[in-house]
Amino acid sequence: MKDDLRPARLSPRDVLRVGAVGLRARRARVMLSALGIAIGIATMVAVVGLSESSRADLMARLDRLGTNLLSAEAGQDAMVQEIKLPRNAVAMVERIGPVRHATATADIDARIRRSDVVPEERTAGVTAQAVRTDLLPTLGGEVDKGTWLTPAGERLPTTVLGAVAAERLGITRTGETIMMNDTRVAVVGILAPLELVPNLDRVAMVGFPAAERYFGFDGHPTTVFERSTDASVADVRAVLARTISPGSEAGIRVSRPSDALAAKAATDEGLTNLMLGLGAVALLVGGVGVANTMVISVLERRQEIGLRRSLGATRGAIRLQFLTESLLLSALGGATGALLGAAATYGFARVQGWTVVVPPWSLAGGLAATLLIGVVAGLYPAIRASRLHPTVALNAT
Repeated sequence: MKDDLRPARLSPRDVLRVGAVGLRARRARVMLSALGIAIGIATMVAVVGLSESSRADLMARLDRLGTNLLSAEAGQDAMVQEIKLPRNAVAMVERIGPVRHATATADIDARIRRSDVVPEERTAGVTAQAVRTDLLPTLGGEVDKGTWLTPAGERLPTTVLGAVAAERLGITRTGETIMMNDTRVAVVGILAPLELVPNLDRVAMVGFPAAERYFGFDGHPTTVFERSTDASVADVRAVLARTISPGSEAGIRVSRPSDALAAKAATDEGLTNLMLGLGAVALLVGGVGVANTMVISVLERRQEIGLRRSLGATRGAIRLQFLTESLLLSALGGATGALLGAAATYGFARVQGWTVVVPPWSLAGGLAATLLIGVVAGLYPAIRASRLHPTVALNAT
């Protein structure tokens, strides 16, 4: 008969029911404790989701703009003297086998004003550059208003403004005129923002022939742009400087404009790690709140614990009850936080026009973290509850 006297074991369903009793009885306290967990998880899920959504949008922009654009800019030689690129630099670059398109721009000395009544020193932060007619297709740019420079227009006093330049000059439509030095120039187009070469957004562009005729341009380009096949970018980059300026290649700065967008992705990743750290701190604070709630619950429910022990509940059953309660409390906060984080990611990404990306691992990781917090936070209260002597617990007030 002694072998038959074994403590009854609770089924998983009964364990959940017993663990939920304490949560239902103290709903306000439970909601406040779960809120701390929810804030931490929501922060972590939203940070990861927004970072991934932003990165996905950035990568899509890079794919659209292309990463095969290289630029070569004149610098200084060993004698610290400014290097001038040869007039035929574009033709020289076009002779490189994998190169598909090549073009150039050049700085010109021209003060830009809205009208002739504006003093010459007030240039509105707009500079002037001479450009070739094949610049726009090479850079993958688009005209927002008006037209791009034509073979005929590049010889006339006409200009195309970058998006920022037009805004600073107060130009909202084509057909208006601006002053470049003492020459009145007609605005024939306004460009959409150029993501790969944003410095051209603040420039008023005229054709090479017009720059030579009206502004004393000597015909030497300042920057050469080229596009090659994706597989040959590294090879072209290796020979681009010496092709443009043999013997003075050390003074030619070769760069890939898309590297700036890639660097932005790396910066965003660093910021994401920082925000994840803040979310982890919030989650830790939430875990402390859960532990505090469970300790108070044990103190308030000593008579309940004593009664269960008197009716035959083992110490293991008491530990399991309070550990389950802690897990349920953490899971409630974790599930709420995951939903809030996903909703925040969806709303913000849609407002920004990004592709919504919520990595499944962030949701799974968030829930796993809450369960771990629940175990750690509930372990001490559960052990403390199981060690209460039935007689002492029943006499507690």
